[in-house]
Amino acid sequence: MSALVLYNGQIYSLDPALPVAEALAIHHGRVVAIGSESQVRAAIAGIPRETIDLRGQSAIPGLTDAHVHITEQGLALREARLGQATSLTQAQAIIAERAATLPQDTWLRGGGWDQTAWDHRWPHRRDLDAVCPDRPALLSRKDGHSLWVNSRAMELAGITAATPDPEGGQIQRDQDGQPTGIFIETAMELIRAAVPPHTAAERLDALRAAQREALGYGITSIHVVPATDHSTGPNVLRDLQTLRAQGELTFRALVYLAYPDLEGAIHMGLRSGLGDHWLRIGGLKLFADGSLGSESAELLSPYEGRHHSGLATIDPELLDTTVRRANLHGISLAIHAIGDGANRKVLDAFERAAADRRAAGSGAAPLTLPNRIEHVQLIHPDDLPRLAKLAVIASMQPIHCTSDIEAADLLWGERCTHAYAWRSLHDSGATLAFGSDAPVESMNPWLGIHAATRRQRPNGFPRAGWYTEQCLDTTTAIRAYCHGPAIASGEADVKGRLTVGSLADLVLLNADPLLCDPSDLHTITAVMTIVDGKVVYER
Repeated sequence: MSALVLYNGQIYSLDPALPVAEALAIHHGRVVAIGSESQVRAAIAGIPRETIDLRGQSAIPGLTDAHVHITEQGLALREARLGQATSLTQAQAIIAERAATLPQDTWLRGGGWDQTAWDHRWPHRRDLDAVCPDRPALLSRKDGHSLWVNSRAMELAGITAATPDPEGGQIQRDQDGQPTGIFIETAMELIRAAVPPHTAAERLDALRAAQREALGYGITSIHVVPATDHSTGPNVLRDLQTLRAQGELTFRALVYLAYPDLEGAIHMGLRSGLGDHWLRIGGLKLFADGSLGSESAELLSPYEGRHHSGLATIDPELLDTTVRRANLHGISLAIHAIGDGANRKVLDAFERAAADRRAAGSGAAPLTLPNRIEHVQLIHPDDLPRLAKLAVIASMQPIHCTSDIEAADLLWGERCTHAYAWRSLHDSGATLAFGSDAPVESMNPWLGIHAATRRQRPNGFPRAGWYTEQCLDTTTAIRAYCHGPAIASGEADVKGRLTVGSLADLVLLNADPLLCDPSDLHTITAVMTIVDGKVVYER
């Protein structure tokens, strides 16, 4: 097998011992030499080779999306997408257009709506009935923590004024007690129970589409976390195995399961890290609270101008016992926590689980992957140092920050000083692992890198940035898409940096991220993506 040599460029390795190189050689899927062109050619003397002239362009390690709902991202490409709708009327037009293309009796699905962009008025089932009266319709809020449905969907789900709110959820009601068509957190399951599941063929097609999109951004690895629909964990694991068996898996995946899968995993002896560098088990995903936009993120004190503090979506005792039980059996946790109240509860649970493991000694199964908190969007300053102390990964999505500016200012007020606190977490010693939360936001990591370094949208809003003391430098932001996720997946020895012996996953870029104007970072994209030493994407 011939070696592949990349030369005549700026190769940013993220290795402190050799930050920049001009050439790199790959053999059998691994980096075998990196440095000057003469050094690299000498290192592979006698081995047949192919070459790629970088022509002065830059390359970095392959990027990882550390929090993505990958099947849903692919499915979203075919659904009614409301992310660009700036008014309810605009959203209704998109819905009507999509409904007209569907076969009779097919559910209309979609999402991405954000009532904070519609004068903060929650939509109503009647708004949906007006443009989609004859078929059931289900549209998730952009954060995935609320559903907007029409009367037909409620009818099929058996929802009436007498239907009680489930624990950890809410059915919005009007002044007469009638459901408005908005279902929050666990109440969403009342509707989903009536929705026909996607077929395996539909899911596989969605995965293929999402994989193509990811490679086009330079994403070579993903961390898949189940959404609020608990079936997504087993389904995506099954489907990724199918793609691999068919020779179609061209990015690497770490897959988390959901709470209902815990006892089965323990019974079978499954532990975090099972698998190889293509496909492995991450652990268990839990939800501690809801979201900012749905006002269901759990806070330590009430929302600004409100009389409530959000929702705990899991009983605190159940959260605690689940974390402790999973960790004792070698299963790591990835726990969704957005509000400062939820983050404190999760850190408390991790602290007690660590004490249990110390007390159990050799009786505890090895915990090969670190625990994680997904989002960490608002954290009390007293709790901020605890992630590093407990070796908990801060799995965050920078693009949430710039998308949420108005909602955060309105609902969290001065607490925003400690919101999306990347710089403070990094300086405290916590490991940052960045992702997108797609399809909640765009999967494009360069939008996230721009947000992390500017605290500003691509259009320049706000002009001076938003709480810019929490900005990261470009190298640190890129590292959070490369080496931080490798630490989270237990692969820091072979991923996230370009060193001799590392997996040959890298991306050639259309611009130099360390030399370009930081305000232009969002325009960067992949020219070529290499996974396992093979070119899997070319623009």
